[in-house]
Amino acid sequence: MNFSMPRITFWKVTAAVFLLGAFVATIVRFGWGLGASTNLSDITPWGLWIGFDVVTGVGLAAGGFTLAGIVHIFNIKRFKPVVRPAILTAFLGYLLVIVGLMFDLGRPWTIWHALIYQNPESVLFEVAMCVMLYTTVLALEFSPVVLERFHLKKTLKWIKRITIPLIIIGVLLSMLHQSSLGSLYLIIPQKMHPYWYSPMLPVFFFISAVIVGLGMTIVESYLSARAFQKTLELPLLRDLGRIMIGVLLVYFTMRGIDLIRRDALGFLFDGSFETLMLYLEIALMLIIPVLLFNIKEWGRSRQGLFFAAFSVVLGFVTNRLNVALTSLEGYYSENFGMSYFPGIGELAVTIGIVTAGFVLFAYAVKYLPIFPDEHGHEETLIDIEEAGREESSAIHPTPASELHKQ
Repeated sequence: MNFSMPRITFWKVTAAVFLLGAFVATIVRFGWGLGASTNLSDITPWGLWIGFDVVTGVGLAAGGFTLAGIVHIFNIKRFKPVVRPAILTAFLGYLLVIVGLMFDLGRPWTIWHALIYQNPESVLFEVAMCVMLYTTVLALEFSPVVLERFHLKKTLKWIKRITIPLIIIGVLLSMLHQSSLGSLYLIIPQKMHPYWYSPMLPVFFFISAVIVGLGMTIVESYLSARAFQKTLELPLLRDLGRIMIGVLLVYFTMRGIDLIRRDALGFLFDGSFETLMLYLEIALMLIIPVLLFNIKEWGRSRQGLFFAAFSVVLGFVTNRLNVALTSLEGYYSENFGMSYFPGIGELAVTIGIVTAGFVLFAYAVKYLPIFPDEHGHEETLIDIEEAGREESSAIHPTPASELHKQ
């Protein structure tokens, strides 16, 4: 038997280095505690692991409920080829969010206490329950991919019968906790910069999650087509891009009205760090994608769609980090004479988690029927109706005369 060594590439080496760094940081974190592995303190208890790994990570995984709702609830079937990649991204995203949360908790082994010692009046309790339930729902939504891979047709038919109820439950759970993440910051209006504190934060968090869910679907489809030689559904991605831009304009219109209503525009020319970060957020999430999408040659091309969507994703990340970190810097500086910047251990763990997401996505695409083939007629895309027709034809064979007509 001949064994061949896997081909070593730059990206594989880079991923290995990042994962090794995260492994070392993990040993330090759980061996010596948060104080030795982070720059967190009693004054700055929430840092990068909450701001990026949780608050941002949950939003980046929003493509699952967005695309599932579009296809299965609004019945827009032409987007079906991009549903599975979106659900895969969402499932991996939520699993990695839970991993990131385990790093941030002082006593992660007590995470199950939320199930027993319940506090229904707490926003954190609602987020915890919704994330746990929605991760379970995503596992069930993703299970047909695994069942098809191993040809477990009976179990597959049973799962497909409950697909629509699962998706409805998943959308409802996502709407609850995507908005509730914004509610976490409503209790500290005196600490946050006026650019980002607003009573509308729950609404803004939900709408921005829908936007980045569409953007992530475009980005992952483009990268998968290049890396794994998969079919790029360009007309579908153009339609997703149009929806993304439309929702984006609604979102920034609402935010602009909110800033005016709260008299927060007076800070726009103060030259502060917060103002520069707001400009960066607006440039990445609004100006650049709108310009790219409206340049005819770019707006309809693969590269143009990718860069517009990628800019939206970067702008979304900037927005969530601004809410979670930048908005509090002024308060820390004025009241305690200090600021927060993540430590090497925090950066290593976060980069490792993101790297693990890419690696797991790559292996899933390689070994599971995530994307349709070029002809779009693989067994993995059989619908409930087609499966039902197969079963019916087995019981009631088609007459020879009908076969001749076909």
